[in-house]
Amino acid sequence: MEPDFDVSIIGGGPAGSTAAAYLVQAGLSVGVFESETFPREHVGESLVPATTPVLLQTGAMPKVEAAGFPKKYGAAWTSAESRNVPHNGFSGLLHDFRAAEIQFKERDQAGVDREYTFHVDRGRFDKILLDHARDEGATVYENARVQQVDLDREDGLVLLTGRRDGHPFEASSRMVVDASGRHTMLGRQLKVKVPDPVFNQYALHTWFEGLDRRALASDPEQTDYIYIHFLPIQDTWVWQIPITDTVTSVGVVTQKARFTAANADRDQFFWDCISSRPDLLEALKQADRIRDFKAEGDYSYAMRQICGDRFLMIGDAARFVDPIFSSGVSVALNSARIAAMDIIAAHAAGDYRRERFGAYEEALRRGVRNWYEFISIYYRLNILFTAFVQDPRYRLDVLKMLQGDVYDDEEPAALSAMREIVSAVENDPGHLWYPYLGTLRAPSAAPAF
Repeated sequence: MEPDFDVSIIGGGPAGSTAAAYLVQAGLSVGVFESETFPREHVGESLVPATTPVLLQTGAMPKVEAAGFPKKYGAAWTSAESRNVPHNGFSGLLHDFRAAEIQFKERDQAGVDREYTFHVDRGRFDKILLDHARDEGATVYENARVQQVDLDREDGLVLLTGRRDGHPFEASSRMVVDASGRHTMLGRQLKVKVPDPVFNQYALHTWFEGLDRRALASDPEQTDYIYIHFLPIQDTWVWQIPITDTVTSVGVVTQKARFTAANADRDQFFWDCISSRPDLLEALKQADRIRDFKAEGDYSYAMRQICGDRFLMIGDAARFVDPIFSSGVSVALNSARIAAMDIIAAHAAGDYRRERFGAYEEALRRGVRNWYEFISIYYRLNILFTAFVQDPRYRLDVLKMLQGDVYDDEEPAALSAMREIVSAVENDPGHLWYPYLGTLRAPSAAPAF
C-alpha cells in the first residue's frame, strides 16, 4: 500500500514548517496538519542569530526580511538593584549589578551573514514560514487537529486520525514528525512527558502601544534590543520586545506557585508585579495596552523519549525549559534542521527505525542540555552571568550561548567555569556572593533533555 505522504508533520509552527521545507526540497512528499488557522497569536517573539542559517538554507529569509520586522542587534538585562557587588577577582568587572548588555556582532558565527536577527510578530512570522513550506511543495492542512497516531500497523505505515473543519480525516505516511508545540501530542499519547523538577514557570503577557523604550533602556541607542528587567521578587522577570516601531510586547514570568498563592486575577497580578519596579510602572502606565492579558503555563517539561521507530519530536513538542534567553524559535528551527538530515537519509535507505535518528537525538539533547545548564546557573546566581558578560575571559563564550550556537560543542567552556563557581558559593556561607544565591537549583536528577 502506498501512503498518502512520505512524512506527516503534526503542527505548522516554526518547527513543523521548517522541517517541511527541508524535506520537500529534498524530494519527499510531506503533509502538514495544523490544528489552527493562520495567522494566530503566539508567544516567543524574539529570535537569536542561530535562526539565521536555517532561514537562509530553506530560502525563507527573503520573505522574513521583506516583512519589515524590527531588527535585533543585541540583548540587555536590568535590575532593581542599585548597590555595587563585590567583584570577587573578575578582571574587567565594573561591577554594577544593575545592567549588562551584549551585541551579536562581537562574535562571528558560522552561517550567519548579518549582525542582527529579528523581533517578530509571531502571527505574521509563523504564517510566512508555513506559506513558504506550502510554496515549496508541502501539502498543508489548517484547522486539522490530529487526535491519534497509530504506530503499530501491520503494513508498517503510520496512520493519523483526527478532525478537519469539524469532519473526520485520516492520513497515512511512512513516518510522523511531532511538531505540535506545547500540545505535545505524541508525548502525551505515548506517556513519555515528564514535568521539569526545577522550572515551573508561568507567564502573563500583552502588547502595549506607545511605550517609551528609551526611558527603560540602559543605553538610549539600544532601544531595538530585547530587554530583560529583573524584578525585586525572587525568580521573577519581565521581557520587553519591540514588535513594531510603536508596539511592544511585555510579559511577566514567575513561578507558577507565586501566581497561585496570590489568588489574584491576571490584570491585578501583572500590575502588582510591575509595581515592584517604579520605572517600569511609570513607563507602562503612560502606554496603552492593546491586547488582553494572555497566560502561558506548562512552561517546562522533558520527554523520556524523543524518537522511535517511524517517529520523532521536534521543537517544543520535544522539550521546553524557560524563555529567558529567547531559545524557543531557535530550538524549533535547529531541531527541524538536524532532524531533516536524518529523515532524508532514512528515506533514502527505506529504513525508519529509531537507530536512524540517533544523530538527531544526540545533537538536540546536547544543545538543549547546554541551554538548560546555562539557564539553571543563571537563576541560581544571576550575578555570575553579569560577571561573565563583563569579563573578557568569558564574554565571547557567553555570547556564543546567547547566539544559540550550542549544538556542535560538547559543552561551552564557560559552563564548567560557572558550575565550579556556583558550587564554591553554595558551599561557603561566608562567600561574598552567597547572599545573591537564588532559590531555583537544578538537582542532579533533573531531566538530561
